[in-house]
Amino acid sequence: MMQLVKKHIKNEKGLTLIELLAVIVILGIIAAIAIPSIGSIIQKSKEDAVKADAITVLNAAKNYVAANGIPASGDTIDQTELASYVSGVKLSDTYSVATDGTNFALTTGAVTAGKNTLTFEDATITEINADKGKDTRTIGE
Repeated sequence: MMQLVKKHIKNEKGLTLIELLAVIVILGIIAAIAIPSIGSIIQKSKEDAVKADAITVLNAAKNYVAANGIPASGDTIDQTELASYVSGVKLSDTYSVATDGTNFALTTGAVTAGKNTLTFEDATITEINADKGKDTRTIGE
């Protein structure tokens, strides 16, 4: 019985230092590839959130016009008129929607989206959805 235990202990092998170093190097390479990718995914999601808020405002303007008609003050709906149609959007301090009753275009000040700044200048839903730009930019010019 004692021989069997000694034989079993003799057959056990651990990892060598070289094998451990190889595993650490492989994990380092994987981390070097993954970390920048994750950063760009986070940035894109922040920009997508701002664009979603912009589209929400445009859809709220459509609901406003359906309920109230085009405002008597002209062809622009400002954020105070849209307050009861939209809440929780994180756009600039002031924004407005120009409309003729059929077409709707959003104009805002600068909106921070992660490390970039987006500005909407007479931007339609189609233009917002089509935007694939990088860095600070104006959508809808």
